[in-house]
Amino acid sequence: MTVEVELISGRTLDQGATVEEKLTDEYFKAVSYCELSEEDFKALGLSEGDRVKVKTEFGEVVVFAVLNKDLDRGMAFIPMGPYANMVIDPNTDGTGMPQFKGVKATVEKTDEKVLNVKELVEVI
Repeated sequence: MTVEVELISGRTLDQGATVEEKLTDEYFKAVSYCELSEEDFKALGLSEGDRVKVKTEFGEVVVFAVLNKDLDRGMAFIPMGPYANMVIDPNTDGTGMPQFKGVKATVEKTDEKVLNVKELVEVI
């Protein structure tokens, strides 16, 4: 089972507080998740902390699932960082900044491992 979502990414307090410590467990926890709506959580049969694979035309990444009851169905959020960067358009159209909002994606439940930051960077 997969759900189609519009993926957005952005800054969070936890992501911002740990941005200087990118190989720590705190940073890993701050950026390695995807928030989904209650409806999408139920459709995928998820429990808090399950793993999901997020796929776009630009790549895919495995992250932890987090329930956000304030998100509308069909929306997903990943904090800015290496996990979000795996699935966003790397083209900057000359601005130097990629498009972090409105990326079409699919999300599915998975048993695959969430790579730590060091492992993720080695894959790139």
